[in-house]
Amino acid sequence: MYDVAIIGGGVIGGSIARELSRFQLDTVLLEACAEVGFGTTKTNSGIIHPGHHSSPDTLKGQLVVRGNQLYDSLHQELNFGFRRIGEIVVAQSREDLPILEQLKKQGEEKGVPGLEMWDKARLQREEPNLSHTLLAALYAPSAGVINPYEFVFALLENAIANGVVLKVNSPVTKIEKREKILLLQTPGETLSARFVLNCAGVFSDKISQLVGLEDFTIHPRKGEEYMLDKRLKGLVRRLVFPVPKASTKGTLIIPTFDGTIMVGPTAEDTEDRYDASTTYEGSDRVFQFVNKICPSITERDTITEFAGLRAVSSTNDFIIGPTRVPGFINVAGIQSPGLTSAPAIAEYVRDILIEEGLLLEEKESFNPFVASPPRFAMLGLEKQRELIEKNSLFAKVACRCELVTEAEIHDAIDHGARTLDGIKFRSRAGMGRCQGGFCSIRCMDILAERLNQSFTDLSKRGSNSWIVTEMVNEQHPKMREG
Repeated sequence: MYDVAIIGGGVIGGSIARELSRFQLDTVLLEACAEVGFGTTKTNSGIIHPGHHSSPDTLKGQLVVRGNQLYDSLHQELNFGFRRIGEIVVAQSREDLPILEQLKKQGEEKGVPGLEMWDKARLQREEPNLSHTLLAALYAPSAGVINPYEFVFALLENAIANGVVLKVNSPVTKIEKREKILLLQTPGETLSARFVLNCAGVFSDKISQLVGLEDFTIHPRKGEEYMLDKRLKGLVRRLVFPVPKASTKGTLIIPTFDGTIMVGPTAEDTEDRYDASTTYEGSDRVFQFVNKICPSITERDTITEFAGLRAVSSTNDFIIGPTRVPGFINVAGIQSPGLTSAPAIAEYVRDILIEEGLLLEEKESFNPFVASPPRFAMLGLEKQRELIEKNSLFAKVACRCELVTEAEIHDAIDHGARTLDGIKFRSRAGMGRCQGGFCSIRCMDILAERLNQSFTDLSKRGSNSWIVTEMVNEQHPKMREG
């Protein structure tokens, strides 16, 4: 029997798991996918918001600034990619100018540091490649970018090292209320827990319904994103936002942590909770808008595109708190700025558990640190030589676009990668211009050998995302095994 069962292995479930791993608890995290972070988290824009966009009258507005502040210490402990690059909200018309002033006032009241108004001359000087028709901007230096999937991998690795049990491929199909405990059924087993935390993202209302609650509904909102060629690195140095609208912060220009520029997202409501398709219409809307902000960006620069679903609740706010079912706690409706707020949400849920009667005794043995993964491409020549001398696999390049070595592929598998996407998100193999056209087969070779599987057993992201389903090349030994 567990003290706490967490349903959902995204950035919210991972943040809570890591926070609870500080204490003498038996905690289990149940993830429906083949690996953690494979839901909304992996398609997140990766922005750490300063906090001035969200109203202080909402729960998300109250947690976002605290969440932003926690990222510096988390970065030092968990070694995920994170950089504070700042953001600007740009005014395209005179009607936008009062909104910038309002955002600045709201941010200052919430404690957002360093907010500045830039006039047209300052904006052109700081970001010369943006359109010269822009009138002004609100600058927020505390904005940052991260690799969200890298963050959740580090969170869970640290949580597991400190005693949390992770079970993947474990969707919760049934929850039974018993005296003082809840029974959770997955396809493989039945578990019991004193407290259940519902962090199931776009499926959180469905999980809530398993215990007879109909207090809220989730209405997924699809966002399409477009990744641009790395040759545009440095074209824009800061996050660029338009003046926000009621349902979205708008279409953005995002210099990612790894140097590539991403544009998007769109914001389309959908009832299909599995819809990750991109569309010509979405591409046209994104690039027509972005081209007005930065004329140098066109759709011809796209190297890949993807879509993700945001868990928009019927309250249009975070839904975090106990329910009338003893022990069942919702952590639902976590849309933007959910990634930014995640560390603060973990603290908030920790305090709720204390109020609900869970005794939290700190572990003397808690270790907050995770070693950073090797990043051969980011090292100087001398350091690269040192790594090759220690491990010759660093001399064998698997992914030529991102200069990822075979040693890094093995490291990704050592740290939990069990799919081709798992390798990609941990090592960047397959994220370059060719999008895996050259390196996929070598990654599959290594993965099949390490897992003692045939090519037909391997998948892109688990479930039915098979890569090879029939005999293609009889000369290849892994094919023959299939």
